Amino acid sequence: MRINERIRVPEVRVIGSENEQLGIMPTREALARAREEGLDLVEVAANAAPPVARIMDYGKFKYEQSKKAKETRRKAKQIEVKEVKMRPKIDEHDYDFKTRNAKKFLQEGDKVKMTIMFRGREMAHTEFGIRILEKVAADVADSAVVERPPKIEGRNMTMILSPKPEGKER
Repeated sequence: MRINERIRVPEVRVIGSENEQLGIMPTREALARAREEGLDLVEVAANAAPPVARIMDYGKFKYEQSKKAKETRRKAKQIEVKEVKMRPKIDEHDYDFKTRNAKKFLQEGDKVKMTIMFRGREMAHTEFGIRILEKVAADVADSAVVERPPKIEGRNMTMILSPKPEGKER
């Protein structure tokens, strides 16, 4: 935003300190009026014809903007991607434990990356990994949607689950 002497156009549409329309006037006159009130002349709409300038306390305006920005950052939740790793020959108890953790992560509002790690000759039977990931997707279907279906990346097979909007607790 341009303020005071940095406004280089010959005339501007001026809005007063109490949000009243003061009309179109030369920039020098608008600047003199702002100085009389002990405030700044701030260009708020540079692309308008003629540009719109407002008489305001620029320091106070910047402070309020930074407070609003800080508040929105504080309210925004960072979505994390939690990874849950399994093997194709996973035992039933281990599978239950890992899916329970995945459900917990999803209910907290985080995305979950399910990874099946293959070693050696297990790469010849990737269908076991697909079966496990499909079973996980079915087990967490009440609280998640499959964002990216099972896909092989090197020796790993991954699937990304994201929480359903109504399944979030926060």
